[in-house]
Amino acid sequence: MTNSISAPPDVTVPSSRVEAASTRGVTTRVVILCLVLAAFFGYVLPVIDYKLYNTFLGATHLPPGAVGVLLVLMVVVNPLLKLVSKQLAFTREESLTVYITCLFSSLVPGHGAETLIIPALLSPFYNATPTNKWLEWLVPYVKPWMTPALKSNNTLNNEVLQGWYQGLPPGASIPWGAWLVPLAVWMTMVLISYYMMACLSVILRRQWAQNEALAFPLLRLPLEMVESPSSSRRDESTVSFWRNNLMWIGFAVSFFIQTMKGLNSYYSDLVPDFPLSLNFGPYLSDPPWNQMDGIYLQIFPIAIGITYLLSSEVALSLWTGYWFIKLQYVIGYFCGYRTGAMMGSDFSYGKAFAGFEVQGAYWMYLLLLMWTAREHLRHVFLRAIGRIKAREDEGSEMMSYPRAFWGFVASFLILTAFARAAGVRLDIALTIWVSYLVFAIVLTRIAVEGGLLFLLHDSQPLGMIARMLPGGGAGWMSLQNGLAPAALIQGGFIVHMRGFILPSFLHSFKLAHDQKIAPRRLGWLLAGVIVVSVAVSWITCVRLGYDNGGLSLANSGWATALSQRSIVFLRAMTGEPKTSTSFNVFWFGIGAVLTFLMMFARARLSWFPFHPAGLLMSLTWPGAALWGSIFIGWALKTLILRFGGPDTYRKATPFFLGLALGDVISIFLWLAIDGWQGRTLHMLMPD
Repeated sequence: MTNSISAPPDVTVPSSRVEAASTRGVTTRVVILCLVLAAFFGYVLPVIDYKLYNTFLGATHLPPGAVGVLLVLMVVVNPLLKLVSKQLAFTREESLTVYITCLFSSLVPGHGAETLIIPALLSPFYNATPTNKWLEWLVPYVKPWMTPALKSNNTLNNEVLQGWYQGLPPGASIPWGAWLVPLAVWMTMVLISYYMMACLSVILRRQWAQNEALAFPLLRLPLEMVESPSSSRRDESTVSFWRNNLMWIGFAVSFFIQTMKGLNSYYSDLVPDFPLSLNFGPYLSDPPWNQMDGIYLQIFPIAIGITYLLSSEVALSLWTGYWFIKLQYVIGYFCGYRTGAMMGSDFSYGKAFAGFEVQGAYWMYLLLLMWTAREHLRHVFLRAIGRIKAREDEGSEMMSYPRAFWGFVASFLILTAFARAAGVRLDIALTIWVSYLVFAIVLTRIAVEGGLLFLLHDSQPLGMIARMLPGGGAGWMSLQNGLAPAALIQGGFIVHMRGFILPSFLHSFKLAHDQKIAPRRLGWLLAGVIVVSVAVSWITCVRLGYDNGGLSLANSGWATALSQRSIVFLRAMTGEPKTSTSFNVFWFGIGAVLTFLMMFARARLSWFPFHPAGLLMSLTWPGAALWGSIFIGWALKTLILRFGGPDTYRKATPFFLGLALGDVISIFLWLAIDGWQGRTLHMLMPD
């Protein structure tokens, strides 16, 4: 059920010709460069994100780290190489291959990725006291091989805990022996989950990129950056991206704003600030408006620039969805519904009813996506069981459909077996990984269709599901059934999915297919980059705690609040439910019905202006942080289309791409200055 315009059928090309025509992207020098960058980002990103807490180079799906590397290639490295010989310059395919790998090496090591597992394995044990009785929930039920916080005899390893949170005493060394088994187990599971995502991306790419012709707006900037002025893809009336005056004007606007703000942070008495935020909280302090839990208008030039590229209905929905939920809070106040915030319970942002409403939207949206793709998924399944032969163009995929299908199934079963080995009952283990897939697929769809810079769902799905069962799920989700290890797995993999890599796979496979980059060679390169990124970043994260003290890190929330989600979940599930089962099921159904009606209307009514993405993002930090920028980008695009028409819209696009590029350059400039000056907490992007 979609109103996307179907792409014309591909011209079939024998797989041998596809492979032969696309060997230039993954060359020896590209492989070496990408692996070096993976090691570099694997070390630098944890330092920036956790120790210094300055602007993230990753943590978005247009990572500043990846864009910055591509920028250096295009404006520094290639011009210098051309001075020696034009043949030495990186080709378009090589440059895009480097960008593709940086989509992973910029996300895997940083904030919101699976590096959260490291403090999540420690924090509940470190913060346990005789008063809160957390150890009674953890020690009898968590296997010692799951966490370095426990010795083999199920006693606390205080050397590990005290050393990581408070720093090592003089002369002490890192207790790597206690970390060896837990790191090996969790890193293996993380790599298997990444392989599962890669297989899923192969299965989904054709459906989303070709059959439904989704926009993939986050690819527009890198594609423009590598487009040469003489490229045959441009008509004679088109000005090169790098020579377009409007692009440089947009660049200058963004760069000037961030320069003023950066100088103000150092010389507040001399340089005036350039305010980009407004807190409406003081104006909404009386009932019923105080039920909105605060309203913040924040402006990010890069978000305005990307919003301009989105379809009007997606952009409209992303900011109206945020206000739709806020309006429900006000109505709920007058209706007498419980309006206490859900933060601190087994839920997350927002009110109880809204949390279940959005959960219903996620599950219904996934079902509708799968229904829309049913013919393609049927083809993949029949290929997997050998009932039909491969299409000639299947050679352009990263792997064959049978390998992708069975690789996905095998990965899912291994992850389920891991949860079972940890002590989680089978049905709960299956629920964990099915929930993970639901959020991964839906959030990725928002990235490739909606272009949202960063994504979160910020919920504990096991808690939501349990609270819709009789008795609040106490009999199903109990300590005896594996509640404690399930909470650790959920807290490490699912709760804070800001840096998950399924969108990187979809973006990469889309680029590789369209730009004729060698798919199989690229697949092996991505595997190497991911392994290097995981190994270097996890070791760096462990060292950061012992060298600096986890509590002394500028981003101490990574080591404390974020990593305590599992114990917050445990506390909620061992307590009395705060809402009734019927109440929860009702609102879950409301969200599902709203999503179905929106998708039905989009398929039947060409004028219908709303997309489910707005409801899906309404309770999240991205929704709260970006709604103002999205509104501005949507309003500017609407005005330009209304009064200037499509031609003016097309001509103005470089200005908005320049806004995004100017923000990226500013990020690198101020990261260098802040690192030189030892300054922390200087954020140019939403944190």
